Amino acid sequence: MQGLTTVVVAIVLLTMSAFPDGQLGATGTIQGVVFNLDSKGNRAVIPAAKISLDGSKHMETESEGEGLFAFTAVPPGRYTITAHAPGMAATQDVVVLAGSTSEVSLEMELETVKQSVTVTASADPPEANDPPATNHIGALTVVDAPNVDERFESLLPLVPGVVRGPDGRINLKGTRDTQSGMVVDSANVSDPATGSPAINVPIDVVSSVQVISNPYDPEYGQFTGAVSNINTKAGDLDNAHFSIQNLMPRVRDRDGHILGIGAFTPRTTITLPLIKNRLALTQSLEYRSVYTPVNSLPYNARDTKLEGYDSYTQLDAVISPKQTATFSFALYPQKLNYDGLNTFTPQASTADFHQRGYEIYGQDHYAFSEQSILTSQVSYRTFDADLTAQSNDPYQLLIDTTEGGFFNRQARHTSRAEWQEIYQAPLWHLLGSHQLKAGIDYSHAELNAAETFLPVQILGTIGTPIEEIAFTPGTSFSLGENETAWFATDQWTLSSRLTLSPGVRFDNDSVTSSDDLSPRLGFLLALTQDGKTLLKGGLGVFYGSVPLLLPAFPKMPGRTVTIFDQNGGLESVTPFANRITDRLENPRSTGWNLGLDRQLTSALLLRVAYEQRNTTRDFVVSPTAAGSSGILSLSNSGADSYSEFQATGQYRMRRNLLNASYVRSRAYGDLNDFFQFFGNLPEPVIEPNARGRLPFDAPNRFLFWGDFSGPWKLRVSPVFDLHTGFPYSIINDYREFIGPRDSSRFPRFDSVDLQILRPIALPFGDRRIHALVGGGVFNLFNHYNPRDVQNDLDSERFGQFFNNAWREYKGKFILEF
Repeated sequence: MQGLTTVVVAIVLLTMSAFPDGQLGATGTIQGVVFNLDSKGNRAVIPAAKISLDGSKHMETESEGEGLFAFTAVPPGRYTITAHAPGMAATQDVVVLAGSTSEVSLEMELETVKQSVTVTASADPPEANDPPATNHIGALTVVDAPNVDERFESLLPLVPGVVRGPDGRINLKGTRDTQSGMVVDSANVSDPATGSPAINVPIDVVSSVQVISNPYDPEYGQFTGAVSNINTKAGDLDNAHFSIQNLMPRVRDRDGHILGIGAFTPRTTITLPLIKNRLALTQSLEYRSVYTPVNSLPYNARDTKLEGYDSYTQLDAVISPKQTATFSFALYPQKLNYDGLNTFTPQASTADFHQRGYEIYGQDHYAFSEQSILTSQVSYRTFDADLTAQSNDPYQLLIDTTEGGFFNRQARHTSRAEWQEIYQAPLWHLLGSHQLKAGIDYSHAELNAAETFLPVQILGTIGTPIEEIAFTPGTSFSLGENETAWFATDQWTLSSRLTLSPGVRFDNDSVTSSDDLSPRLGFLLALTQDGKTLLKGGLGVFYGSVPLLLPAFPKMPGRTVTIFDQNGGLESVTPFANRITDRLENPRSTGWNLGLDRQLTSALLLRVAYEQRNTTRDFVVSPTAAGSSGILSLSNSGADSYSEFQATGQYRMRRNLLNASYVRSRAYGDLNDFFQFFGNLPEPVIEPNARGRLPFDAPNRFLFWGDFSGPWKLRVSPVFDLHTGFPYSIINDYREFIGPRDSSRFPRFDSVDLQILRPIALPFGDRRIHALVGGGVFNLFNHYNPRDVQNDLDSERFGQFFNNAWREYKGKFILEF
């Protein structure tokens, strides 16, 4: 930390020396024109376009009759200007210098072709004529919406096609979290070992989150499913802000027994100008201690415990009229005790998962001209993970419970260093207008790990062993990987009603030594002259990454499976060797979508859309026995598919917002995912691979949520989620699958969550402090939503469901200075 402090002080001193004292209190001006080009390249001004300015200050205006607009008294810094007119939009970055005027020309084009949902911390609710393909959840909804975890990830199920699966993880558009990508400020933040997201960012510093399905912008890569794109807030160069909340702990009440504190999650965020209009600091701190119950276990032994600490520090600097920079440091240690706790696995047989990590990040923007921008960024992050057991007692799987200490021990240290350059070229005209963008990306990842597996016994109906799994001694291994990518894309506006977005991406990595080319194309066509009926779609090829635990598979401990009959007699002994079949290849998916948007009125927006994605060369493991020996093979033979029909509507009137959607989907594919057996929490029994509905498949889903202004200044935010129950398989006492895999289902999920808040003002000396007070209730009508099922045919409780998510209450109190 001393070294980090030295770096921060040096940055401050260098920045101070670059700014003359006489300019510290001055402001600048932005003036410009809004226009579009017809098919012949002639310019036509656009009056009454809505213009917004976002950065250290939020401002709004409208273009005049000649398409002119201006912002005055703008604090120096980097800003984003966004213009909207029916069916068209324009976005451009601009740097404001004290005492000068920045000229901006905004060429309006048809909305970019991108099917996404954006969670954005905007100052006001978005207008009804915002891009129809992008559903905005503004800052008011981020605060108002019921959010039991108070993490931005927990808001993602408000997006059609995004569900929280049976394991508690968020599944984006029919993908596992190891198939999806996550970037924070354009930097890859996935764990190099598993491919899962590996960073915690406090929700108070997040400005926007996009869930992008089939992103045709080739800037996005190293995934075969959807992408989460997270952007952090810029520091305020002009004013200081401070907020604090969740200072009151919640009681842990279990069946009427008070067992201490159930949750304590205080957090605070401060942003202030270190050098007014030049250098700003943002600091966010969050502590989390949360007990989560498995309600079917005894009241005094039913909780998992999550304890973590997140710190995020950011410096935003205006270096010159053409150059701005951002530096950040994130720290995110966390420990989860009793990971894997459920009705059939008590605390004594679970594992503790501890993670530690930090990220150092820097980004620089340099504007050669109004439209010519070079973005450079570097980042370095670490992610360490340890898996330990409660004891070393023999791990035994019984029909109705589990005994002994967890069978796996892990110690992993991973790191990733990344460098990226992106250049946006000036507009040029040939058969329409073109906006070219190109970039390169290089990253180096390393893994150092140790794995140990202890024996596992399966006990039959009479309580005697019927199968035993023994492992070779623990191993350690180290691997590295270099990844290189370049991409290019063109936003080609052929006319005022048609835009094409061709692009290409090239990826190479040292694990597979393959060169993967990903062509992509999106389009948007205005079917009506007023731009209120839009047809949009596209198709593309996407290549995934190869997490480093995969090439390490042959170095992991092998296993020997011994089978006994019901009387204890020996039937077979089969040693299995870990082997990679052929060579590893990057997973590959092809996706396409087509959507129709219609803005019926200024308040009502309707959309129907269909998308399809097919993934091949996915990673699966499967045992194969031949005589007295066998092979546990890892191969690229896996494949899955996802299809989705979506009908959505959004109604907005003043401060009232209502979203309604129906999604019909199908997620189908190979079920023996590698990370199910060798990931953060492995399963010991590996049966032959099969195909079926994926564990998070929910064919029918109705989703309704809103944000309403009630009487007495109340802010009322309900969420109603209704979907088909998730699939599960039936097994016997040997843990062998009976019948088709994942052919049975949990009961229908049905939940209503509600949060009500009221703003108040508290006296504080000669001023007043703004505050929000209220609370939320989750599963308002206490509907039966079980999370566990007894799927063993030999159990007397076969077919029974357990671990209902009961009604839960939560208060909320926020202070803002």
